[in-house]
Amino acid sequence: MAAELRVSRSDPRQFTRAAPIASQPLTTAWWCARQGWPVHPLAPGRKTPVGNCGACRRPDHDRAGCDCLRAGRWCHGFHAATLDFERIGQWWGNRPELGVGVATGSAGLVVIDIDAHARELPDRDRLLPGVGISAAVDLTGLANGFHTLGVLAALRGATSPADDTSTLRVRTPSGGLHVWYRNDGGHPWQCSTGSGHGRALAWQVDVRAHGGYIVAPGTVTPAGVYQPLGTVRTPAPLPAWLARELQRTGHLPSASGPGPRPVPPRARQAVLAASGRPGTSAERLLAGVLAEVTACAAVPEGAAFSEKLNRAAYTAGGLVAAGRLTEDEAVRALREAAERARPGQQRRSLAVIRGSLSAGRARPLPLGGRA
Repeated sequence: MAAELRVSRSDPRQFTRAAPIASQPLTTAWWCARQGWPVHPLAPGRKTPVGNCGACRRPDHDRAGCDCLRAGRWCHGFHAATLDFERIGQWWGNRPELGVGVATGSAGLVVIDIDAHARELPDRDRLLPGVGISAAVDLTGLANGFHTLGVLAALRGATSPADDTSTLRVRTPSGGLHVWYRNDGGHPWQCSTGSGHGRALAWQVDVRAHGGYIVAPGTVTPAGVYQPLGTVRTPAPLPAWLARELQRTGHLPSASGPGPRPVPPRARQAVLAASGRPGTSAERLLAGVLAEVTACAAVPEGAAFSEKLNRAAYTAGGLVAAGRLTEDEAVRALREAAERARPGQQRRSLAVIRGSLSAGRARPLPLGGRA
């Protein structure tokens, strides 16, 4: 794709050699769609989806019945991703400054996102989850996801995805690498973040699959270009050894389907304090929406975090108005759930919490006792 493709506006299916695709978001989007990868717009100069419209930002909004999605608008990020060439032409033809995201799950892709951030090493048991690293092992020099993934591959007698020249690899502006693979087996691999506390393949190695998206090759941000490496522009099949590692580290849902993540202990205590006893409908209602927020920890991007935090805060506001919870208890529980899902985004999370909590207080939720 830094390879030199141009799409004719009169016929987007006709590709010719021409200018670098990095300068043409519409060309990038059409190229991705031609590969069978549904695309959606990213905010200008950023790697996050374009924001929802006002109606879709309402805390009580139901995405399943969303008029925007039915009408072909771009609300709800990767849920709006499309292969429709005409719609793509409208989106990026009218807004050429938008970036391009690819919905990995519906595209049948598994992308290994290797980070190279300067961060302090975590505990040894988090470097390679499920693989014990003895205290006798010298970790000097181990500093990022390239190293942890390289160690995992070496332990399995395999080539690290970072060095896999048989597949599409994309250098990120921050010095990381996206390694694209085809999910030929059709398994519903789940997203994860390698620096989180939930499912993870390796420290500083994220997985983008079902329930997520990836920035398309050629996309430009102020930090630089998502630049393809080498000459390969198609994903190879997911290596068998890597599929086994994904399964070992919990990247497949259980047979009964993924359940909600446990509510943080202090949040649960706040609900119990408000309800007076365990098992009330108030506790279960708030626990459910808080679990949706904390579940976002397993999906680095595209998890609708703000939408879920909105809904949780709106629900908590209704419980506050009904006298089932104090505002301090609600804010404390919401902030803890948000911090588990998106560490380091306290200011943004608090703004969402305050606004939606206030809106929810206008709609009391009187609940009975034990349901």
